[in-house]
Amino acid sequence: MANNEYSAVGRRKKAVARVRLVPGNGTIVVNKRDIDDYFGLETLKMDIRQPLKVTNTTNFDVLVNVAGGGIAGQAGAIRHGIARALCKLNPEMREVLKKNGFLTRDPRMKERKKYGLKAARRAPQFSKR
Repeated sequence: MANNEYSAVGRRKKAVARVRLVPGNGTIVVNKRDIDDYFGLETLKMDIRQPLKVTNTTNFDVLVNVAGGGIAGQAGAIRHGIARALCKLNPEMREVLKKNGFLTRDPRMKERKKYGLKAARRAPQFSKR
């Protein structure tokens, strides 16, 4: 019997999303909650659905476990994970996903705090006297 479950990991900033594609009717469940309950902003939900829309994939449910980071970073990690799982599902989708930038891991991270400063680049207030 063939295993019709495809899984992948997506990352952005500090967020890590473990994504599973299982045969179904196209629902997206994030941390055992519906996507509409988990994400309030419509732009984040649209961002997550982009890889599915570009590849016209509607016959799979998306099950996601995501941790770390904020909601925007989590949405980016989920999008990355969905795109990677779709590549495992059908390798011909890779070209379309790559062209739209869904397979590229966003390398931007929070810059570390430096000694002598209050934050990564924020210096103490200067006073002449």
